[in-house]
Amino acid sequence: MNALHLSVAEFRSLAARMTDLSADLLAGLDGARAFPEVSGAHTTRAFVAPLPEEGLGAAALDALGEVLALSRAPTPRFYGYVLGSGEPVAALADLLASVLNQNVTAWRSAPAAVTIERHLVESIGGALGCDGFTGSLCGGGSMANLMGLAMARETRLPANEAGARPGIVYASSEAHMSIGKAMALLGLGRESLSLIDAGDDYRLDPEALRAAVAADRAAGRTPLAVVATAGTVNSGAIDPLADIASVCREQELWLHVDGAYGALAALAIPEAFRGLAAADSLSLDPHKWLYQPLDCGLLLYRSQDAARRAFSFTGDYAKSLASDPVEAFAFFDESVELSRRFRALKLWLSLRYHGLAAFRSAIRADLDHARNLAAAVSRAGELELLAPVGLSAVCFRCRPGERHRDADRFNAAVLRRVIERGRVYLSNATLKGRFALRACFVNHRTTDRDVAEIVPEVLQAAREVSGPGPPRNCASC
Repeated sequence: MNALHLSVAEFRSLAARMTDLSADLLAGLDGARAFPEVSGAHTTRAFVAPLPEEGLGAAALDALGEVLALSRAPTPRFYGYVLGSGEPVAALADLLASVLNQNVTAWRSAPAAVTIERHLVESIGGALGCDGFTGSLCGGGSMANLMGLAMARETRLPANEAGARPGIVYASSEAHMSIGKAMALLGLGRESLSLIDAGDDYRLDPEALRAAVAADRAAGRTPLAVVATAGTVNSGAIDPLADIASVCREQELWLHVDGAYGALAALAIPEAFRGLAAADSLSLDPHKWLYQPLDCGLLLYRSQDAARRAFSFTGDYAKSLASDPVEAFAFFDESVELSRRFRALKLWLSLRYHGLAAFRSAIRADLDHARNLAAAVSRAGELELLAPVGLSAVCFRCRPGERHRDADRFNAAVLRRVIERGRVYLSNATLKGRFALRACFVNHRTTDRDVAEIVPEVLQAAREVSGPGPPRNCASC
């Protein structure tokens, strides 16, 4: 028998142990630290060791307790970055998807998985008001943005055969870093990314966009596409999508909407996303605001032909011999990816289990949490808001006072202390050159009680940083 063979009894035993570990983790989340007491040296000592030549058997799982202890637990008080909370039904589906081990390249290699994914993607598009859009799941927003811009390039300035030609892509100064990466990878170059300064509302100004396009045309450059953002990663600002779409139609430019953070909120507040359906391509991250376990990104687009122009390049060994349109379908004709896991199973099962209404409600709760935090910050004289709260991100900071000459260094020290205290986890942002503490709510476990802890934690951290003498961790503030 093969040395890797596992009996059904062994699998049941291991699976039960994994389930118990997972259930114990979930049961203890309310009292867990938002970030573990851990250091690089600690994790190195724990996990950097030679791989065993002889297997440990079930004893290999003994180390999982330390893996959990030294990991950042998905507590209800994690507000960092834009990271969903890992819905448990979806997590269970991920186990089955791994055991089933489908390579979701084409219908013939994964008939159920391909059918589910195609229907799921189109259904999500419809729920967002983007009827008739199709697309595919991918690793995340960065991959979706890359593929969206690849479709733009191949539609407006074909490059797949002879190579890339110069073309200008426009976005606001608040655009996600993945847009600059995509420009480099597509051969357009980061110097061809025209970043237009966002206003005080951190949104792209359509008139400034129109002027930039006109100036480039007058200078002999070739405008190619616009990236509008539906939920900037710093402040959650939503660009004026309908007005930007009008500029794109007028100037014959591809419109890609980076909705990785925010666009799924259109399930709950569609009025905030007027113009979303005018996009040529749209990136989404269900592992953000549909609370799915990583990884689960999504690219939607209105034209399958545009996707095929960009991505179809098939060797004879992969060509389908089927004539039926369902059975002949291949995702690799419309995606960068060839090998693809069954990402759709977790999202499909999670949506079936809870229903769309439950997700709409959870998103509305996150929006309420952000508004409640903003109100609490405004009531605290020691704190100040740094940006409007359009979605679920709240950017604020401590007023440094006379003792702290450098507000940015003081607030960076406060943030470090908040994380050290372990009760809540915030991340940071830079807005108009100012360092901000940032709380982002995309967590289905968060309650009003959890939100109420943020301001007291920040104020206590500020007092501890200041201390009776020189500010802690901030000697030159």
